[in-house]
Amino acid sequence: MQDTHTLDITAVGHLYRGHHRWLVGWLRRRLGCPHHAADLAHDTFARVLVRRDALTWHADLGGGKALLSTIAHGLMVDHLRRAALERALLEALSLISQDQAPSIEDQQVMLETLVEVDAVLRGLPAKVQQAFLLSQIDGLPYGEIARELGVSLSSVQQYMTKAFSACYQARQGMSLQ
Repeated sequence: MQDTHTLDITAVGHLYRGHHRWLVGWLRRRLGCPHHAADLAHDTFARVLVRRDALTWHADLGGGKALLSTIAHGLMVDHLRRAALERALLEALSLISQDQAPSIEDQQVMLETLVEVDAVLRGLPAKVQQAFLLSQIDGLPYGEIARELGVSLSSVQQYMTKAFSACYQARQGMSLQ
């Protein structure tokens, strides 16, 4: 009798052989880059290997394309968001002089921080996101944010408390890893 791990590996192997070429093509049409498509296809199968419940879902559906496209779509969205953040960071850095520009290592830390903050903000209600960005990016005081959003000053204070709390919790979670 085979153990569950061996069955999982066999199922992923079958899924890979049956759908890898299709998945790379699907991603290439959406991304326009064969290299990114191959990388994300690899990441998709790696995610399937890690998530045993995905294999059960695959078996329940009787096919792999729905499973793979769902996982790949999420990875693709993350990839595109990260690329947009990286472009915005590089654009902002291009506005400062070379002698004041941060090192490549510091730029990478800045990008990782932006990606983390973006992930935290996506989990918050829209008004909380807007208040946080108006405060932290645009530098607006809370009174102006309240006028801009059409809410009370106490609402802005509550929004900012939620946003900072979420950032703090995410930071705490990262430091425990």
